[in-house]
Amino acid sequence: QVQLVESGGGLVQTGGSLRLSCAASGDTRSINVRGWYRQAPGKQRELVAAIINRTTSKYSDSVQGRFTISRDYDKKEVYLRMNNLKPDDTAVYYCNFGVLRGPSYWGQGTQVTVSS
Repeated sequence: QVQLVESGGGLVQTGGSLRLSCAASGDTRSINVRGWYRQAPGKQRELVAAIINRTTSKYSDSVQGRFTISRDYDKKEVYLRMNNLKPDDTAVYYCNFGVLRGPSYWGQGTQVTVSS
């Protein structure tokens, strides 16, 4: 089992920045996908960014160039640096650790609100 705890959300003005952190506990040896998703009110949860097999990073088109995902494997942590935030980025952000074609684990989410 893997437990995930997110932190770093908050209220920020348009154009501002935030850094989300996700701390994992438990056995993460089999984890090969680490990512961030978000869910805005009335919308489906969507992938924001992910690191696959420690080498490949992918981003949604809406955040490409503004958000950066990174990780510290020794600390079992994943981060999401968010720059130039827009009101459309307002959502609950969830950390996800998973195994390709295998189990997936979620954090409880952290709220990000961007004011215009």
